Amino acid sequence: MAARAPRGFGQFGGVARAVERVGERWALLIVRDLLGGARRYSDLKTGLPRIPTNILSDRLKELQQAGVIRRVPMVRGGYELTPLGRELEPVVLALERWGWAAPVDPADGEVLSADGLSVTLRAAFRRDEAAGLPATEYVVHAGEASVSAIVVGEVVDVMDVGPAALPQPQRRLDIGAPEEVLEFRVGLSDLGALLGDGMPAVEVLAGGDDLVLRFRRTFHFDAVPGAGEAAAGAAA
Repeated sequence: MAARAPRGFGQFGGVARAVERVGERWALLIVRDLLGGARRYSDLKTGLPRIPTNILSDRLKELQQAGVIRRVPMVRGGYELTPLGRELEPVVLALERWGWAAPVDPADGEVLSADGLSVTLRAAFRRDEAAGLPATEYVVHAGEASVSAIVVGEVVDVMDVGPAALPQPQRRLDIGAPEEVLEFRVGLSDLGALLGDGMPAVEVLAGGDDLVLRFRRTFHFDAVPGAGEAAAGAAA
């Protein structure tokens, strides 16, 4: 059965057209996860555990029809972003930054996938700060998610690591591993403070406090005036 055609808003303009294509529930989270590379249907379902299987199937069909994603012949059951879909990358990163403007504690049952953590770090990356710092690898464990972020000058490359890392090819900078490595673990409830202006405790597994400070210079979300009050009002 073909996916239903998106309902039009009766509006002529770019925002209306964009929302018609990717504005359905779950659609942008699927795009977010595909920013890391090709994913199988089962990978997407694992990363989005609350999405019903029929809705995931419908969204994949709709995104294909919109030209945002396509099937990957070399990955059985796999999908990837098209060039048009990859143009959504700065949009997704901007939404990620906007969403962290007023971090809140994770609700019961909320999870952070490795793809989600990868996008969070890429959105928090401050290339101007990183440009003058030594090449460094940051291995971050947050909740059940683990990623490796290699920073070389103004470039960051993030990929899944650990036992749950996806087997599909992922992007990796064509450089040797940096000599300086920081590996640490942070609780989900402390992640927002770590990337903001708080002082949460982190469990350093390799490296030193100087590298933790370097990480915080390299990955940081700026506070937005009034965002905290707005988030508190929404949660009340």
